[in-house]
Amino acid sequence: MNGHELMTSSPRQSKTETDANQFVLTFENNRYASELFGQFDQNLKLLEQRLSIDARARGNSVSISGDVVATNQARRALDYLYDRLQKGGSIELSDVEGAIRMAIAADDQLSLPTMERKAKLTMSQISTRKKTIAARTPTQDTYIRALERSELVFGVGPAGTGKTYLAVAYAAQLLERGAVDRIILSRPAVEAGERLGFLPGDMKEKVDPYLRPLYDALYDMMPGDKVERAITAGVIEIAPLAFMRGRTLANAAVILDEAQNTTSMQMKMFLTRLGENGRMIVTGDPSQVDLPRGVKSGLVEALQILKGVEGVSVVRFKDVDVVRHPMVARIVRAYEAQTAVQDESEQTDR
Repeated sequence: MNGHELMTSSPRQSKTETDANQFVLTFENNRYASELFGQFDQNLKLLEQRLSIDARARGNSVSISGDVVATNQARRALDYLYDRLQKGGSIELSDVEGAIRMAIAADDQLSLPTMERKAKLTMSQISTRKKTIAARTPTQDTYIRALERSELVFGVGPAGTGKTYLAVAYAAQLLERGAVDRIILSRPAVEAGERLGFLPGDMKEKVDPYLRPLYDALYDMMPGDKVERAITAGVIEIAPLAFMRGRTLANAAVILDEAQNTTSMQMKMFLTRLGENGRMIVTGDPSQVDLPRGVKSGLVEALQILKGVEGVSVVRFKDVDVVRHPMVARIVRAYEAQTAVQDESEQTDR
């Protein structure tokens, strides 16, 4: 894309500069422009840091200069975020980070020199009355699309990639739209050996500590009072994996979290609970198995057995998909590097 095309691709913005690597974006709504740039221009500073460009705001305009590819990515990211504000959304630093990742990915996916770069970012979204979540990485985008088209979806990868949060958000969307009648959340309570009788309280209180991440996502997507009423009415059900045996889960969105800690028999039992008009989402991290030594992970086995089965989608997240604090991604990479060294050492010893 040449300089002239870059400066005229968005109808909401006027851009005037002669240098192909420098241009000015002017946004019509002053309030939105202020939110777009961020407090003390923090959103623009993040663009500068991630894309190695220079972005200077003046009023409702921003001057961007640098490498032509990077400046084009900045333009697409800002264009997407401005659209989001116009539609009533809000912007946080994590949203800016996500827009940058998607803008970079749009370029990375181009394989032919003659292909034109996308003029506008498109990201999959999950929406309820309370909140709208947009994909922040290409893998999250793939994941949301898989949730929309497949009856059984596996989301596997390291912590912090959003696989569980997005699963619960999608289930909440289905429930709100009437596509399912209930949500069932489950997680193997490995720490208690699935034997929860010694813990105080009723079943909900016994398993709450293990299901807290699922609750957090629910309360993010639905008003708290509605969540409580739905739990009381059985519309949202929280149950340890052991209590799924013998049931057929029709018209339900069923989520199994921390699935790497299921045994082969538990995983098979869970997957065969799928009933008519049901959706299943299985999330886990195969590198974080807490099962006793020598016990094979049901998740690892299922990924091998169900490869290529119609109606089953597998989405694999990596450390680059971590959307928490940047330090989390670095920690994940460090641990993965250490594991690789240990595996290589074990193979050498053999």
